[in-house]
Amino acid sequence: MPELTPDEARDVRRAILKLNAQAWGTSFGMMLGTGLFLATAVLVMKGGVNVGEHLGLLAVYLPGYRVSWPGAFIGFVYAFVLGYAIGRLVGTAYNAFAFRGD
Repeated sequence: MPELTPDEARDVRRAILKLNAQAWGTSFGMMLGTGLFLATAVLVMKGGVNVGEHLGLLAVYLPGYRVSWPGAFIGFVYAFVLGYAIGRLVGTAYNAFAFRGD
């Protein structure tokens, strides 16, 4: 097995350690979106007099969101976009800090 030159070793290290920011964004978005969707769906199915009183406060930050079936889908979209932005930021920041000395 041939030895790697320092430049080749650096390139291999970079390829292995580099995060895919788009994949991180998508996975964070799916986690947050699915979490909010499921939380809303469980409360809607549970029913009651005042369904999701606390979760309904998200309507202050997410216009159009309500603890209802349409609200579950609207909340999924909002949470996915927010999660995507957070995941993308995490991936980009990691890559910037991990390779700043190269």
